Amino acid sequence: MALSLKRLLLNDQKLLVKRYSQATKNNKKWKSVVGLEVHAQIASKSKLFSGAPTKFSNPVNTNVSLFDMATPGTLPVLNKRCVEAGVLTALALNCQVNPVSYFDRKHYFYADLPAGYQITQQRLPLAVNGALEFHVFTPEIHKKPYKTSARIKQLQLEQDSGKSLHDFDRSLVDLNRAGISLMELVFEPDLSDGEEAAALIKELIAIFQRIETCSCKMEEGALRVDANVSIHKENEPLGIRTEIKNIGSVRGVVGAVNYEIKRQIAIKESNGVVVNETRAWNFEKKITVPMRDKEILQDYRYMPEPNLPPLQVSMGPITGGQVYVDQIKENIPELPEKCRQRLQTDMGLSTEQSIIIVNDVDLMKLFENALYARSINPVKFANFLINDLYKALNERKLEIHQLHIEPKYFGEILELVSQGLITRNVASMVLNELLQGNIRSPLEIVEEKNWKQITDEKELEKICQAILQENPKGVTQYLNGKVKVFKAFLGGVANKTDNRADMKKVETILKKILSELRNKK
Repeated sequence: MALSLKRLLLNDQKLLVKRYSQATKNNKKWKSVVGLEVHAQIASKSKLFSGAPTKFSNPVNTNVSLFDMATPGTLPVLNKRCVEAGVLTALALNCQVNPVSYFDRKHYFYADLPAGYQITQQRLPLAVNGALEFHVFTPEIHKKPYKTSARIKQLQLEQDSGKSLHDFDRSLVDLNRAGISLMELVFEPDLSDGEEAAALIKELIAIFQRIETCSCKMEEGALRVDANVSIHKENEPLGIRTEIKNIGSVRGVVGAVNYEIKRQIAIKESNGVVVNETRAWNFEKKITVPMRDKEILQDYRYMPEPNLPPLQVSMGPITGGQVYVDQIKENIPELPEKCRQRLQTDMGLSTEQSIIIVNDVDLMKLFENALYARSINPVKFANFLINDLYKALNERKLEIHQLHIEPKYFGEILELVSQGLITRNVASMVLNELLQGNIRSPLEIVEEKNWKQITDEKELEKICQAILQENPKGVTQYLNGKVKVFKAFLGGVANKTDNRADMKKVETILKKILSELRNKK
């Protein structure tokens, strides 16, 4: 009976959202507000308060120290690397680093939390009052990218819990993640929809990967997102918010936030009440589902962590800790936004090109390494990577970091195009050969396959004549004013020559032949 009722409620929810999802696309009277909380695993070889390893692929319950198991008498020892990573991240996000911060115990009782509490920073975190500017670029929704920002309330260090594994008749606990070092970033509710939320996460990932403080491998749990969503009408107070926990992908952030906005609007439009609750994102069904209500504020019984002294960092002339903020500040690498500006100013890339390239750290490395190896046009090369390479990788379900192709070969392909030795279409064919494991250079592949561009005008004229003779109906249509068939002639030449014909010359030759035929007519 309970299961049938649950299904009935779920179906009612689906009907509500379906009923109003189309209407909400253009519904201007509702304003949505989104705030994010991001848990980023610090890239360190050992945990926050113990020497246990953090390698993801290790067997179950092998990354565990006596402290992680909450063995009585064991004490936490703060990992200096984690503090440095937290300070570096705070500086990269324009946060104010506190010279003194405190650790606290947050009490709650889960089977995968052996001590019965989590060590976090509640009273005074490592850093506060940051800001992150980022581009929102969703071509299917916005024709042009736009820039916005979100304020960062705080950045704090804390330890992760373990993981519960639920089977049909039992629950098992894996403590490999227990004590893993996390940075929790709490953002103010400055976002308006799923696209902005996802764009913020993409920018965070680009920054984390550039400063190497988090691997951002969401499939490994290295980056998890909680989203707080509410709706209200203009000039009215903020509505009741719901929290969506542990979203594990950028695509999931878009889907979960946008679904929740539509769900709340559907409830309001039906004179219902949005409940203050915690929900989860079901990525298979593309819906959010209830986890627990939040009507009663949970009492975590915060208390100062008695086994850890105040965390002090050295701020310029102010000494006190072993982590030196000024020294870390000097070593901040070029951040994504600066990099985009450099690509646009120095290389002539468009805003869209620079966003796509910089947001993919592996693509950026490939782009820079190929330009360093050969002198090629950066704009044309960016187009080649964004259009041809991405398309080829998607077809093979590959990632850029899985490629074993020398960067200079990508530049050589573009060089062959610019020299007129191959056509743009053949460039894609050469790329496919490289992706299939052909270890020869692009030039050797072109010579082996006989893919050099046909530029001889007499040879091209013969081919054009043959194509027109094979399609007398199309010629008649063209001469009678149906100029669209001209594209069919171009396609015929391209197919007949395996994309090797110089299409600029082909276009000129075809127009000349057809003009002569029109004059004879």
